Amino acid sequence: MEKKYHAFKSEEIHELSGGVRMDEVLMLEDEGDLTEVLKEYLEGHDFRVTCVKNGLDGLKQVMSREFDIILCDMLMPNLPGDMFYLAVQKVKPNLCRRFIFMTGHKGEKKIDDFIRSVRGVVLWKPFHPHELLDTIKCVLKKVREG
Repeated sequence: MEKKYHAFKSEEIHELSGGVRMDEVLMLEDEGDLTEVLKEYLEGHDFRVTCVKNGLDGLKQVMSREFDIILCDMLMPNLPGDMFYLAVQKVKPNLCRRFIFMTGHKGEKKIDDFIRSVRGVVLWKPFHPHELLDTIKCVLKKVREG
């Protein structure tokens, strides 16, 4: 008989296997096909993924619970990535080190300047899912090491 372990966090139960807590990912991405591919890939690597299509919905999620990683598209309706980041910075600054920005607009001055100004981690679209996984692991390591 398989044992199931539970961890309590913000009044939610996270089912775990082998006693290891699953990392929580918030993904802000308005491209539906990309969202589904990345969500399925990450869930296959033991992440719990919450998906939203814009920054306003992302802010609601951030206000209601904690996330280990925030994957943030830079160009979205209703609060783009830079404005979402700045809003999170005001309400939960501890989450800012957990951001990974995603964009297909490499070389766009406004985006480049913003990411540089916040010392952000960025993945340039298109990227391979394994690149995302490697980037997540690096960010988690930095966050956990302090």
